[in-house]
Amino acid sequence: MSHVPHELAEEFPEHVATISHLKQSDAHFARLFDSYHEINRAIHRAETHVEPVSEAVEQEMRRKRLALKDEIYSFLRAA
Repeated sequence: MSHVPHELAEEFPEHVATISHLKQSDAHFARLFDSYHEINRAIHRAETHVEPVSEAVEQEMRRKRLALKDEIYSFLRAA
């Protein structure tokens, strides 16, 4: 598979160590992290037409990804 854009390490490069630590020490953060990556990869598959979806579904997935990213960033700021 080609490079998947919007990976958290790219979105928050200054927080890579914190992300790694929180994934192992905080179960809620780990679930958020996994959910973000799952939806991010689904969006990438839709955008590259590997698994096409309707425009409405793709937009909803993007909204969910943004909400997860905001929640993850809140964790990172607090850490």
